[in-house]
Amino acid sequence: MAYQKTILGSVSRTFALTIPLLPPTIEKVVGNTYLLCRIVDTIEDAADLSPSSKQALSKLFLDAVLEKAPVSSFVEPCLIALKNYSNQDELDLISHTPTVLRILHTCSIDDQAAVSRCVSIMSDGMSHFHNKQTQAGLKDLQEFEQYCYVVAGVVGELLTAIFSNHSPQFAKRIEGQEDLAIAFGQALQMTNILKDSPEDRARGVSWKPANINQTELLSIAYQKLQDSLRYILLIPKQEIGIRRFCFLAFGLAAMTLSKIASHQLFTHKDAVKLSRHTVMAFYGFTKIASGNDALIKAFFSLSTGPLRKLSQN
Repeated sequence: MAYQKTILGSVSRTFALTIPLLPPTIEKVVGNTYLLCRIVDTIEDAADLSPSSKQALSKLFLDAVLEKAPVSSFVEPCLIALKNYSNQDELDLISHTPTVLRILHTCSIDDQAAVSRCVSIMSDGMSHFHNKQTQAGLKDLQEFEQYCYVVAGVVGELLTAIFSNHSPQFAKRIEGQEDLAIAFGQALQMTNILKDSPEDRARGVSWKPANINQTELLSIAYQKLQDSLRYILLIPKQEIGIRRFCFLAFGLAAMTLSKIASHQLFTHKDAVKLSRHTVMAFYGFTKIASGNDALIKAFFSLSTGPLRKLSQN
């Protein structure tokens, strides 16, 4: 667990901030899942690997997670394949895959099943999209939404399963509205795709749909944020850690998308990146606002003005 907490801070400043807000048993499994998903992402991000090499490594990783093969059969080939990879923290994480999986196997059977489902869909989904990286972008909106589902919407489903395992009241409230969980994950992913688009373009890749312009895409992301808001408001107020975790990730995405809506011609993600001061100020605000539906709604209304204006035009 000490390793999990330390490496989480090294591979994601944002999630190192949000995951500790969760109740301890949920924090353990969500932190663990993030690290497993980060390993899948690292394979995806390796620019000098061919699509077939990425697919082979993804399969080895999935077999290790599902206990179909020893974990060493993934770690050694992966580290060899990534010998030119520059992010040492992510390489360290891959070398500690046995540690991460040992922690997973101390979680409840229900939580383990939810994690295995999530990692399976993400790994298979990313393998499917390895051959679809082009400068022109994804074929259409349907393919874009499918991509956002396999890399993030499925994480929304995972969080919902884990929250439901630990909160019967939430399980009851979310019943019949599970699509909101997918929208929550997709909203966060669309934010990342839009924010990172100049850097992706520079390396000859686009994850945006080819036939949809930036304004339309921002409008779709705004709709996903509205669904995400409804998702957060379904979380019981006494589950303050879960609410705060979701509200923090949601709020940072809402503010980032609004900056993108105001700077549509930005050429580097730093132009739309939130300052550390803004992030920490909002982190403090979530302490006060997470249990108050009216404050959450007021924040959303005030912070998404540029997005709302775009959607109305």
